[in-house]
Amino acid sequence: MSTVTLSIGPKSYAVACADGQEAHIRALGAMIADKYAQLGSARAPLEAQNLVFAALFLADELAEARMRIAEIPEPAPAPEPDTAELDAAREVIARLEAELAEAREIAAHPAPAPEAPAPSPVPQFDLFGSAPAAAAVDADLAARLEALAAAAEASAAALEAAAASA
Repeated sequence: MSTVTLSIGPKSYAVACADGQEAHIRALGAMIADKYAQLGSARAPLEAQNLVFAALFLADELAEARMRIAEIPEPAPAPEPDTAELDAAREVIARLEAELAEAREIAAHPAPAPEAPAPSPVPQFDLFGSAPAAAAVDADLAARLEALAAAAEASAAALEAAAASA
């Protein structure tokens, strides 16, 4: 146990308290001393009466504080959260996770590339005029090729003549 000395008005009072409570008791004593000082020149002749008046001031403040607290409405309970949006988000996340897992599986084990289709058979021609029996040959093709060859020969001759005259 500890002892704290409180100065209220003209007198000092020794008050016993539990260890560690000294600062709290001093703060309470200071509140009483402030109320005692509010009496000013209206002090009663007996010290006990003055302390009663200081206690009445404190009791009045306490009663007003309790009334203010009673007037404060209780906070409304928090509404239940709407979980529909949260549930929808969870479904989207689950779908995306499944798609990601599928994409990872495909990346880890790619399917073999499809084989290129075999080229369509092109009839092979003998440059010397014979064609395979299965291929239908345009009769005019040979004449066109000969005309092309003749034009190439004429161009070559014209180039040679121009080169010789230069």
